[in-house]
Amino acid sequence: MVLIKRTENFYFGASDEIIRRARILRKTMTVAELKLWEFVCKKQLKNERFRRQHPIGKFIVDFYCHAFKLIIEIDGGIHQQEIQHERDENRTYELEKLGLTVIRFDNKKVMTNIKDVLAQIEKFIDSNSKDLH
Repeated sequence: MVLIKRTENFYFGASDEIIRRARILRKTMTVAELKLWEFVCKKQLKNERFRRQHPIGKFIVDFYCHAFKLIIEIDGGIHQQEIQHERDENRTYELEKLGLTVIRFDNKKVMTNIKDVLAQIEKFIDSNSKDLH
């Protein structure tokens, strides 16, 4: 068993179970998630580190950049359903209460216009990088 060092401001108190589930989700990412991961892994985007399927509190977010407290969610068709849309809004509210920013893109946008998705992420990083220095 691997011991995981948890800092409150990195995992926000995620349980061992949530961390275990995140590991599983990393192995079963959607096609759209994999496409975005191709462009953000290994510090390819603005030299920032992104984590995939990252545990935060009781949630597992698709992508997380700790330096900017930025969460990126990739939403499939189910997110268009009213009940799921309400859950997403509540989830976003809970994550924002932790001081995090959530940006959402739908699968179609990632698959058909990855350049625009990356430009929007870069714009967020650029507009918030002055806060880090």
